Amino acid sequence: MEMDRLNDNTIRVILSTDDLKERGVTVLDLLGNKKQIESFFYSILDEVDKDHVFTNNEPVTFQIMPNKEGLELLISKSDDSESTDSLPLNGLQGSVVNNNDDSKIGTEEYDSDTAPYLNDPDTPTKTIIVEFKDFEDYVQLADLLHLESGISNLWEYNNKYYLQLILFTDEMHEMTYSDVVALLSEYSFKTKVTAAVLSEYGKEIMSKTALELTRYYFVK
Repeated sequence: MEMDRLNDNTIRVILSTDDLKERGVTVLDLLGNKKQIESFFYSILDEVDKDHVFTNNEPVTFQIMPNKEGLELLISKSDDSESTDSLPLNGLQGSVVNNNDDSKIGTEEYDSDTAPYLNDPDTPTKTIIVEFKDFEDYVQLADLLHLESGISNLWEYNNKYYLQLILFTDEMHEMTYSDVVALLSEYSFKTKVTAAVLSEYGKEIMSKTALELTRYYFVK
């Protein structure tokens, strides 16, 4: 683990995949498990804040930037008197935590105005759930499958990864439903696991825009 003090209010921490493994987490855990995010952030803050600069009664912002090698974490404490030349925090995912209360970390929502479509009986949709041999196969698929109109959710269940696609078929033009199925068949396979099983027993890793998020975080 590497740590740099960027300014009086901001610490940058770089963790490799081995660093994460030692702490019992993965990048995917930090994208999909809010309780684990909270515990992980505080444990890292305890490790790097040896001088107790980040006091217990000030809000703290955590921002993570995952990549294939691990992640970069920016930890910043709020300061109303901060000068205008202080570091701008432009992380990919951020959370604000008040250390003096029981606030829970909130992660960014990736909702793209799809609810009206899902609730409209006149909007034809098709749902597909596929299973992957490993996560790398899923990443390869995400690199190639660019949905025009649809929702993609990534789930983990029994140590396997599942992609749930909800396609708005009337709004698909560049790629048809058959095209999507053909591409899925190259990197995944059919499964008997249903959406109800995933919802009840699985862990949702990425919601609504899983394919886009995967390309953003894992595809160079």
